[in-house]
Amino acid sequence: MASLPSPPKLIKAIGPSFILLGLALGSGELIMWPYLSANYGLGLIWGAFLGITFQFFLNLEIMRYSLVWGESVFVGFKRLSSFWPLWFAVSTFIPWALPGFSSASAEIVNRVFSFSNASFLPIAILVFTGLVLTFGKTLYQTMEKLQRTIIIAGLPLIFFLVVVFSGLKDWRDLALGLIGRGEGWWFFPAGVGLASFLGAFAYSGAGGNLNLAQSYYIKEKGLAMGKYGAKISSIIKGKPAKVKIEGETFSLSPKNISCFNRWWRLVNWEHFLIFWLLGFLTIILLSVLAYATVFGQTVEGGLSFLYREGAVIGNWLGPKIGSGFLLVAALMLYSTQLGVLESSSRIISENLLLLTWKKGKRVNASLWFYLALWGQIGLGILVLLLGFKEPKFLLTLSAVLNALAMTVLFPLIWYLNRKRLGRKLQPAFWRQLILLTAFLFFVIFSLITLISL
Repeated sequence: MASLPSPPKLIKAIGPSFILLGLALGSGELIMWPYLSANYGLGLIWGAFLGITFQFFLNLEIMRYSLVWGESVFVGFKRLSSFWPLWFAVSTFIPWALPGFSSASAEIVNRVFSFSNASFLPIAILVFTGLVLTFGKTLYQTMEKLQRTIIIAGLPLIFFLVVVFSGLKDWRDLALGLIGRGEGWWFFPAGVGLASFLGAFAYSGAGGNLNLAQSYYIKEKGLAMGKYGAKISSIIKGKPAKVKIEGETFSLSPKNISCFNRWWRLVNWEHFLIFWLLGFLTIILLSVLAYATVFGQTVEGGLSFLYREGAVIGNWLGPKIGSGFLLVAALMLYSTQLGVLESSSRIISENLLLLTWKKGKRVNASLWFYLALWGQIGLGILVLLLGFKEPKFLLTLSAVLNALAMTVLFPLIWYLNRKRLGRKLQPAFWRQLILLTAFLFFVIFSLITLISL
């Protein structure tokens, strides 16, 4: 057993949740919830609150395991059953192979610059993303810096636009929406697509199996027992080598239990401030902006509501501001595509390795990561070449599939932590109750959505 290091100050621990937040920016925050707000008003925003809260507690239980063992939860799942690596490889690959984010980003960029031939744009974005991830010295540092920069650069503009365009009525309607009150209806308006709502609910955070990637970022940041975990280096600029993917834990002495409790408070605050608070604030700002500028107008499908927002902003503040808003949206979508490819490639590659892994076996995690990365990019390009390019359709389909995959995670992570962690390190009863509630919610809405299709 290794010694449990002492936790740093909060400012030193901030980072992992920025990456997970970046995975959500281009989906639930930018597209799904603003789309629903533009078409049906703010009465559905209770779903965003509930969705991001459920994922907040799910992510903390994922982090709990890696803080204790210094390994990814997938290694823990493998210890439970040999079935799980196959499940996670397949259930991650299918939903996230759909290139919805690159397609949406390309469509917005083309809307601003009007290229004579824009068919190459989504493919170019996919390839460029692969190059960024390939040439960064370490994946974690590359991801944390890029996601933090994009979030910090984009939010001030969005905040400014909300201040300019929103009024007291918009914020009153938002407050009512938090308890499910819309204009003449409660919880669900007539005509709302259940698939769109379920997709937005699932994308109130990272969505699907990508929540499990938080386990990797605990290791990469070196938090608690993650300090001893192996990192993934670039096969070009780093020094990839064969490493052990299993971790080790600490003895359950009173001193270590006390130290772990300090770690636990630290990651709770880090994840609350960055993922929950900043994430929910972003959903609110973008939804209120869509509601204040577009609601009540005839809004067609796809990303038309976003273009209508840009047009209203441009008419009031000038075309450059309107175009700037759309470019920030495209940048957020690109950051999501970057995060999706990074996280899903980690998950797919490690679970493929775990299919034949035995305890103590060393593996070339970096090589397998880049094979998974460029394999996904290749499939995404194929999907685009086959003519499947409509962003809203691709994003909604991916979100529904990820909602189904995420349903499994709540009972599974509960069982893993009950099975593999000491009693004093296990989740409190009220946290277990939240996981059960989230599981039942996802089961019920997934079944209703499937029946209605």
